[in-house]
Amino acid sequence: MSAPVKQPRGLFERRPLRRALRNWLERHQHPFNFWIHLAGIPLALGGIVLFFILPWPKWYWAAAAFVGGYGLQWVGHIVEGNDLGEWAAIKRLLGLPYVGIAPRWEKNGFAEPEKKTS
Repeated sequence: MSAPVKQPRGLFERRPLRRALRNWLERHQHPFNFWIHLAGIPLALGGIVLFFILPWPKWYWAAAAFVGGYGLQWVGHIVEGNDLGEWAAIKRLLGLPYVGIAPRWEKNGFAEPEKKTS
């Protein structure tokens, strides 16, 4: 008999950051989508920071950075063939169909037709 497997208990024993990174990499496998996200994510986050740093009359720079960064990510997901993470979560909550991972990258894609053996 084998010894029982010890289940991780604490937050850091479960390694949620590794799991989140693995999930993110699985949803961003197309090279264009991956690289465009490396530009779009910092731009969108920078736009949020700019809202708090810039004086009020210059708010449009913050809005442009946020919308531009989010737009780049949106274009990347169009190329990838899946929904943006936020939209997928909203669709999932509403019970609507969504595309988490593009069909061309799915490990368990469509089943192959059965072969007849005679």
